[in-house]
Amino acid sequence: MKIIHTADWQLGKPFGRFAPNVRAALTEARLDAIDQIGKVAIADGAGHVLVAGDVFDNVDPGDRIVMQAMSRMERAPVTWWLMPGNHDHARAGGLWSRARARAPSNVRIVDTPEPVEMAENAWLLPAPLEHRTTVADPTSAMVNMITPPGALRIGLAHGSITEFGATGESSNLIPPDRARSAGLDYLALGDWHGFLTVGDRTAYSGTPEVDRFGREEAGACISASVRSGDAPVLQRTETGRYRWLSRQWDLENTGDLERETAALRAEARLSDVLLSLRLSGVVSLSDRVAMTSAIEDRLAHELRHLDLDAQGLSARPTPEDIARIDVQGALASATDSLRVRAEAGGPDAELAGAALERLYVEAMRLDAEMAR
Repeated sequence: MKIIHTADWQLGKPFGRFAPNVRAALTEARLDAIDQIGKVAIADGAGHVLVAGDVFDNVDPGDRIVMQAMSRMERAPVTWWLMPGNHDHARAGGLWSRARARAPSNVRIVDTPEPVEMAENAWLLPAPLEHRTTVADPTSAMVNMITPPGALRIGLAHGSITEFGATGESSNLIPPDRARSAGLDYLALGDWHGFLTVGDRTAYSGTPEVDRFGREEAGACISASVRSGDAPVLQRTETGRYRWLSRQWDLENTGDLERETAALRAEARLSDVLLSLRLSGVVSLSDRVAMTSAIEDRLAHELRHLDLDAQGLSARPTPEDIARIDVQGALASATDSLRVRAEAGGPDAELAGAALERLYVEAMRLDAEMAR
């Protein structure tokens, strides 16, 4: 049997720290990932998509998000199996009751821990979460779930494998040998947002659309070929649009910046990149101004979003830098004092360097205006 395993859609995630246009793009991308998953299922000949929890980011995502999700799933000629996770846990009269009332015929909600026949000779053993956190193992009931002899047993759960360094007081813990102890042919897990296999019959699919820095790969789902008695054959298939990249560039001159920027452009389409960028190095004052200007005035606008930390890029003014400021009198004395403090490396060196850079920028701006 071929299935698609996915999890952690977290539809309706607010992305509150971003600008409104970025928030809107990221929100729509999570919905668009449903379409991509449907395409993967059709291409692979998989008739069932299993969502291992956290379909929604919270228990009240709003009617638009719920209806958008249902309408997109309805378009794909596959059966979607949705299970509550810790973000969207099941509760009487809550989200899942409303979702069930709006669900098309090809969407099945499994919010009780009971085996369900997916297809002939294939059974789904779900472990839905009824609370955001629980100290009990959500998969323990799978051991006693009875299915016909020889039938495929596919577990669906949301939580952390105990070997991840979790303590006994952590929540939603799943033993790493659950597939073996419950006689599962495959255990499809959610909660970990990256692709990860645990033994030969258990895996985390990761999220289909990455939502944080620290995960360089694009979002994905798992295409699984499951056969009774054999280890499943798993294939990771990318579904995500946006890349969340973290980079540190150690720069000595503007040529270094040009090479790093060219490498970034070759790696991904910049309009689909959210970049956390830290700069380091010691450069001339003119180079630092040129570099930060190139990043803030061009690269930042090419990217979907930029988090820039340029504090580690220090300016060491050259005689040519000071000469270009071209000031006299008290301002010249102040310029020289700032240069000395910046080069001394004392407690106020960073502030002096920033002030000198500001003076340099204003001098260049004034020169440009006078040249018009």
